[in-house]
Amino acid sequence: MQEGMINRRYLRVKGLQAIYAFESDNADMTVGEKNMLTSINKIYDLYLYVLELTNEVAEKARRNIEQNKEKRLATDEDLNPNLKFVNNAIVQLLDNNTIFRAEVEKKKINWSLESDNIKKLWRQIRDSEEYAQYMQNPEQSFEEDQEFMVKIFKRYIASFEVIHDFFEDKSIYWSDDLALIILSVIKTFKNMTPEMGEQSNFLLPLFKDRDDDLKFVRELYKRTIVNKESLSERISQNTTNWELERIAKLDVVLMRMALCELLYFTGIPVKVTFNEYIELAKDYSTPKSKVFINGVLDKLVAKLKKNGEISKTGRGLIE
Repeated sequence: MQEGMINRRYLRVKGLQAIYAFESDNADMTVGEKNMLTSINKIYDLYLYVLELTNEVAEKARRNIEQNKEKRLATDEDLNPNLKFVNNAIVQLLDNNTIFRAEVEKKKINWSLESDNIKKLWRQIRDSEEYAQYMQNPEQSFEEDQEFMVKIFKRYIASFEVIHDFFEDKSIYWSDDLALIILSVIKTFKNMTPEMGEQSNFLLPLFKDRDDDLKFVRELYKRTIVNKESLSERISQNTTNWELERIAKLDVVLMRMALCELLYFTGIPVKVTFNEYIELAKDYSTPKSKVFINGVLDKLVAKLKKNGEISKTGRGLIE
């Protein structure tokens, strides 16, 4: 089974965002779940948008070539242009692949309103040292084409500030997802091979196992909210000299989610849950949160094991 773009850690992040939003806005639980699932599914649309943006840059190059040929005083270079970039193997796959084009059409991916900004992006690439070096080499190979596209994507397309603003305006969810998608597009380029043709599927799936992953994040979201009082009480008993109200709200949500996994998700090893939420604390909370949450979870795990409250199915899952 092909690896998906998002993994369990990313689903935990989406769960964290949804639970935090639910408690901050005093929202409807069902609406919160729906928004969470929309946020997750929209990641695939963003992936298509970024891939198509790369194709749009190449299209600008093609149009520029045609316009130069129509100049009243066209030079020999205008009339006999260097076609290496527009003939790039990765560009050709993006432009002619029937599966990708069908997905773009189905999702109504369209960059037409951003024509001027894409033109600026194309000029930035065209004037770069990387582009000049690539175009000066008379030989053309799949490996060189691939390496060049990865390079300009990283250095120019992925970092183009105007495009980031476009994504933020397009969806409230996308600013947090763009880093993931940039890595996914680079991986897509690197996965392409010379044997791929118009009907080859080079697109990454969003999930490794859609049903299983969605079941996990929905259950994590619901159980953490429904069992808020009992989970909070257990945490409170293990935060010596700290009242729950004085602890950062995000830290409390992280600890409740971790405790929820320890108690109710029998197929997830204790060590995995422990490590995942320590990492989330490091990435999303305050500098001191990692140490604090580590200490609280350590106490909770020890007490749960002692009381026989952790029930994990499968060999070696408790340790």
